[in-house]
Amino acid sequence: MLNTFKTCFILFTLFISNSDLAAKNQEISIQFIGNCGLYMTDGDLHIYSDFPYQSGAYNYMEYDSTQLEKVHENSIFLFTHKHKDHYSGKLMRRILKEKKGKKYGSWNISALEKIGEDNPNFKIEAFKTKHRFTLRHYSYLITWHGKKIYLSGDTESAETIGKMKNLDWAFIPPWIVYDAKEKGIEIDSKMKAIYHLYPNQMTNNEIPSDIILLNKENYTISISLSKNLKAKEEEES
Repeated sequence: MLNTFKTCFILFTLFISNSDLAAKNQEISIQFIGNCGLYMTDGDLHIYSDFPYQSGAYNYMEYDSTQLEKVHENSIFLFTHKHKDHYSGKLMRRILKEKKGKKYGSWNISALEKIGEDNPNFKIEAFKTKHRFTLRHYSYLITWHGKKIYLSGDTESAETIGKMKNLDWAFIPPWIVYDAKEKGIEIDSKMKAIYHLYPNQMTNNEIPSDIILLNKENYTISISLSKNLKAKEEEES
């Protein structure tokens, strides 16, 4: 009788744990901060791409300073390159001191690509891409719970993303859209998000329906892990 009770208790505990995990991982949430700065989470992993950067650098987007206070502890920080509108060494050192975590970029690509070894639902691939103002620029393809997310950063041309197949979301600057159109390159992605805009550079009236314009801080994209992709705007109070 006692063994039966123990067995039932263990099974119940496992059921609750798995239910909690499923509840946490029903979607991947991607919050836009500014420029190419994104906060991405599935409830377990917390990932920041091209953030923190120097707010307002080169007249690009500013962000509310409270974004720095809201950074999750032990997060992963992913950078395409180290220009000021993508990366701030001063702010990064402060965050790592206060919140811990690890940062990745051109200086430790091999370590970056091993993140998936500890996270079976996560894989990241790095692609060295051209950006005329730096020799060390990388774009990234993330496969997360089976969803494929491409982060272009400041890549100059559409050639790299043109080789990607069946993307769920592509985060690209406006010049990639123009370059792809000019060269006849298809961007094979269910949805596209244009980021790295100057303030008031574009309006939604200028873009197709399968493109989201990221020109507003805290815009959030929700990638459902059980249903079709959707996007929603969530203003944080």
